Amino acid sequence: MAIETTPQLPHSAVAGPEMAALAPFYRDWTWTGTIEAGGMGPGSPEMSGEGRAVCPLIQDGLWYSGDFEQDQRLADGTFVLRWQLHWVAGWDAAAGEYRASSADNNGPNLAIYRGRIDRNRLVYESLQESYPLIRLTWILTDPDHCTWRNEFTLDGESWSLIEEYAMVAEGPAS
Repeated sequence: MAIETTPQLPHSAVAGPEMAALAPFYRDWTWTGTIEAGGMGPGSPEMSGEGRAVCPLIQDGLWYSGDFEQDQRLADGTFVLRWQLHWVAGWDAAAGEYRASSADNNGPNLAIYRGRIDRNRLVYESLQESYPLIRLTWILTDPDHCTWRNEFTLDGESWSLIEEYAMVAEGPAS
């Protein structure tokens, strides 16, 4: 006697509440701020940064795909460089945490981060096993304003500021 089985068809993942929780942090943003002296490497001067980001949802709401761009200048206004970064972030159900990847034109290198939301803060820390480690923090001050910080650690305990920016949302929340 033959047993009939129903084939198991593959299906796409479905975005859960974890992605909705990310929405306030992934807006289209503009910002201005300061890169600390030494923040771009030993001996680098303090610089100003002015940037913009576009962060649409992709793949039926499973991921945010962010394109970030920033012009960096010396105190006298001299242009130094245009930094560009591509960021993909979302909920990794298998890991049970937020994950993100970034690729930029400063290395170039690919970095992987683990993240968490703590009230009005979204915090990512790099996953590599060697130092320095990077910590990226979005701090919502209200629905349309955010402070963004980039820090590093050489020992896993004390963190030093690389740069900090005041961000303003562009357009309505999605």
